[in-house]
Amino acid sequence: MPTISVQQSLLRSLLEAKGFVHNIEQVNDELPLLGTDIDACTDDRLDIEIFPDRPDLLSGETLAFAMANFLHRAPATPDLNVMPSGISITVDRTLRDVRPVILGAVVRGVSVPGDAEGAEAFIKGLMDHQEKLHFALGRRRQRASIGVHDLAHLAPPFHVKTVDEQHAFVPLAREQSMSIADILAHHPKGVEYADLLSGMAAYPLIVDDNEEVLSFPPIINGDQTTVTHSTRDFFIDVTGWDERACEASLMLVSLQLAQWGGQVESVDITTCQGDEITTPNGAGKTHVVPEELVQDLLGRSFTDDELQAAIQRMGGRFEGRQPAPNDAPKQSNSMAVASSGTSELVFTMPRWRFDLLHPVDMVEELAIGHGYEDLGVDAPKATLTAQPRADHHLRRRLRASMQGMGMMQIQSLTLSNMDDQFTRMRWKPTHAVTTITNPITIDHTVLRQHLLPGLLKLLATNRHHDLPQSVYELGTVVRDHQNTERLAFLTAERSGGFAAVRGRVQAFCKDLGVTNWDVEPLEAGDGPWLAGRGAKLVINGSWVGCFGELDPTVSSAYELRVPLNGAEFDVNALMAAAIDPV
Repeated sequence: MPTISVQQSLLRSLLEAKGFVHNIEQVNDELPLLGTDIDACTDDRLDIEIFPDRPDLLSGETLAFAMANFLHRAPATPDLNVMPSGISITVDRTLRDVRPVILGAVVRGVSVPGDAEGAEAFIKGLMDHQEKLHFALGRRRQRASIGVHDLAHLAPPFHVKTVDEQHAFVPLAREQSMSIADILAHHPKGVEYADLLSGMAAYPLIVDDNEEVLSFPPIINGDQTTVTHSTRDFFIDVTGWDERACEASLMLVSLQLAQWGGQVESVDITTCQGDEITTPNGAGKTHVVPEELVQDLLGRSFTDDELQAAIQRMGGRFEGRQPAPNDAPKQSNSMAVASSGTSELVFTMPRWRFDLLHPVDMVEELAIGHGYEDLGVDAPKATLTAQPRADHHLRRRLRASMQGMGMMQIQSLTLSNMDDQFTRMRWKPTHAVTTITNPITIDHTVLRQHLLPGLLKLLATNRHHDLPQSVYELGTVVRDHQNTERLAFLTAERSGGFAAVRGRVQAFCKDLGVTNWDVEPLEAGDGPWLAGRGAKLVINGSWVGCFGELDPTVSSAYELRVPLNGAEFDVNALMAAAIDPV
């Protein structure tokens, strides 16, 4: 989750400009209800963790805008005041397969602080907001990337075209011209984001009427349009592949500048499909919520005044009630048709609220705005009688056995990666691997099939502690896209070897009441085990798992230099092979 650090003086000045007193105690008491987690609050700074569902709070300015409604009951303004600018953008049809979504806006008359320190803090806050939006909405600039420019140095109208890799211009913070190929190979931003344009023969470029380069999206701006302390009029471009993410990013940067007294102005765009559009659209977005859904989820009905007060705290406006369409389904247990009902509540919310996707989201807005503490009292209507898991007794006995041998239980992430799960461990995928479509980091790209890699990473993190160290995990893995349970343990000790781990397996079998067990040798290279020091555990003729001494080449991949031994078992196979005396 992104964290922002906001100067209390900034919040104070923005709120006092609207006639409100900035109260630190009120911030500490009530602001977490808005979808935030306050890490630190002093007289000088507010460090706040923003939950992923509220990207509209990622700058001090947009946070202050929301605080005015939520903390001070200011009249909500879900509509952004947008005037026409007379500026246009023409997008070539060649952008359809390169970067098809192109949006723009102008903000004039921004009251940048007059002193150098204040102006520098303003610019830093603007750039920091951009980068957080790139992360939260843009998915590392893939879905949306933002460019902010000094309009005084530009000559509208603007043109978005494609060029080859030999086209050259002066990029931001450089004095010498560089070609597209050089930027992608040598410029820090080019190296960082070159993968977004991988495999392309043409590259997007935004130029003005004099062919001066504004931006090479999603990589870097041109140096000529750099925002400085004297900039008062801004041009904003947002490009990408996700229209909703681009629109929200454009409006949030415009809203940030509008909080400094700027007037937001629209831009006329001829898209790569040949359509004529105008952005940004300042009109709020209408949300229709069935009244029955509100009553079912929150356990009570609301008067018009209560609805207006609740949604105003969240920055919206209650427009009234209306009968549901005659063809709407009247009853359904499916969330897909949660809009069913006989009466509907109509709300207008800011268009930049990217997180409002479903009527249930609006019900949550009402609950937060009204206050959870005042929703009344109700009794659960669902049957609360629990049913024990089929493996409940076995899991209890497995934990008792592991802890009886002095091992500490851990719980690691189900998310992993192919390198940790298979390459380093020398396992081959014997079941279908469940991959993540849009991974956030390269460390979390698949759902794990083994537990031992997580134990190795834990011991690597704690390698500075004294030996011996013994840990185990009883957790879920995903094989063939189905959840299944496994048990693994790992011990780091100076005198450990195959005899030590075989003794633990023998004690483990005794704890389970198993007498008919045997070991079978494993082939060299079959898993992380040292050649001749790994074995299968067979109970009542069924193979339930493997154990042994880890090969130093495997442990060294995790920067571990001590003898390691361990095991991993299939819990379902154990339950089938070992008779449960309970």
